[in-house]
Amino acid sequence: MIKHIVMWTLKTDSDKGTPAENAAAMKEKLEALVGKIPQIRELEVGVEVFESAPQTDAILYSVFDSREDLKAYATHPLHLEVVEFVKAVAAERRVVDYEI
Repeated sequence: MIKHIVMWTLKTDSDKGTPAENAAAMKEKLEALVGKIPQIRELEVGVEVFESAPQTDAILYSVFDSREDLKAYATHPLHLEVVEFVKAVAAERRVVDYEI
């Protein structure tokens, strides 16, 4: 089983909205992938991050059965649409994948 965690700090000067608005949009777009990308076993997005170092505006926690399933998710066209939005609003991204 693969755990995939991504943390973002969002731009304060994005033309797509405030960091809070963009975090909410990211949450909506990412959670909408559940049921559309079959490799996703679990997925949740947190935008009410009250403590992190360094600062984090949004966090994704997801679970996949295998590395191959994670790769299929990462390259899925619906996921890539979300990636384009995220790239436009994110200032920084941190990611960790691990197997249990």
